[in-house]
Parts: sequence; structure tokens; C-alpha cells
Amino acid sequence: MAENTAVDTILIVEDEPDLATLIEEYVQAAGYPTHVIGNGAEVEPWIKNNRTALVLLDLMLPGKNGLDICKSIRSNSAIPIIITTAKVEEVDRLLGLEIGADDYICKPYSPREVVARIKTILWRLNRSKPPLNNSAVLISLDTEKLQLTIKNATVELTKIELNLFKLLFNEPGKIFSRQQILDNIYHDYRIVSDRTVDSHIKKLRKKLNDTAPNSDIIKSIYGVGYKFEPNLSDDND
Repeated sequence: MAENTAVDTILIVEDEPDLATLIEEYVQAAGYPTHVIGNGAEVEPWIKNNRTALVLLDLMLPGKNGLDICKSIRSNSAIPIIITTAKVEEVDRLLGLEIGADDYICKPYSPREVVARIKTILWRLNRSKPPLNNSAVLISLDTEKLQLTIKNATVELTKIELNLFKLLFNEPGKIFSRQQILDNIYHDYRIVSDRTVDSHIKKLRKKLNDTAPNSDIIKSIYGVGYKFEPNLSDDND
């Protein structure tokens, strides 16, 4: 069994090795961690033991078919599922069955289209999440004024720093890779090194620590990325 993933992963369930490799390369290039499974019987055990952001699920699989897998996942999880099928006529039938898939893609498909669908679903999912109430950790954000308030003290941020902190802040405990951070804080397609993230994190941490010493709310996960971990209290440190 594969080691448990420490980050939310796109699970690609496809028994055609060449197609699975192609899709994996495109999804990874978009900044998402991936894992590939070619046998339907291995899907649910893997999901139970790993953090899964989305499942790209082929219908025709050895071990267990995609239809049954989708129904089983949906019975106890809200993980987004994109069904892939080689039969156009199956789509209407699948929609009628209401098996709980979030989207359908017909083969042959463009890898870029797959990535676009993944991004759309994950963006929609993140937009629908209620904002984190951080009153317990004494943090609030003012996106218009580019200000962060921590322990009743105001921190002035740049636009990039605000977007970076907001990304981590809204999903406490979730680890973001450098590439995922870059994809979320730069929207003008400029070419920047992933080490740029380290520089922004360093400056942001300094501002936070100058205001709330020893707060240490942005954690580095060696070899993976960064996460927000609220640990403030209203005690004077």
C-alpha cells in the first residue's frame, strides 16, 4: 500500500497506463499532487487512508466498475468526482441515475480540458466554504485596507502578502505546495520561481512576529510547503 499522503491529492483512476501517465503529467504541471490507480478495487481503501481533493474516475475498470465506486464514495463522502467515459450516450443515463458525480468528460478528451474541469470544481468548492471565524485566535483580515489584525494590533500587508495569508488562513491545517501558492497569489501568468514563495513567507512571518512575538502561525512542512496553524491566545506572551 502506498504511504499516506500529507497533502490533498488528485486521485486519477484509469486502467490505460499511457492515458493515466499523460493526465498525471498535465495535472501535476498545474500544481496538484497526484496518485494513479488502475484497479477499481483499490480506490476506496486508498481514499480511506489518504487526503483526496478530487477523484478523476473512469467507468470501465478491472476489480470494480466506476459506477459502483462513485455510488460508494458518495454514500459517505463529499469528495468531488469527475467521471470519464468512452460512450457519449452513457452521459444522459448517468445523469438520470443521479449517482452523485460532479462532472462528466467523454473520451477522447483533451488533457487541458481535464485540468480546466478540475480547477473549476475545486475553485467552486473553495468559494462555497464559509469563511473561517478566527475570533478564537484573535485574527481578522481587511482585504480592502490590506490589513491584518492580530491580538488587536494592525499589520500592514502588501497585496501579495494579503493574498498569501488569506489562502492559508481560510483553510487552517491544509498544506499548500509552493506551486499551489504561486497559482493562487499570481493571476497575471508571470514567470516566477517557487522560491519567491519562501521570500514572501519570510517577510510575512517577520511582520506577524513583530506584532505577536512567538505566534508561529505559519508552519513550514519540510519538502512539501506551508500551512496556517492557529495557536494564539489572549494571554500576554
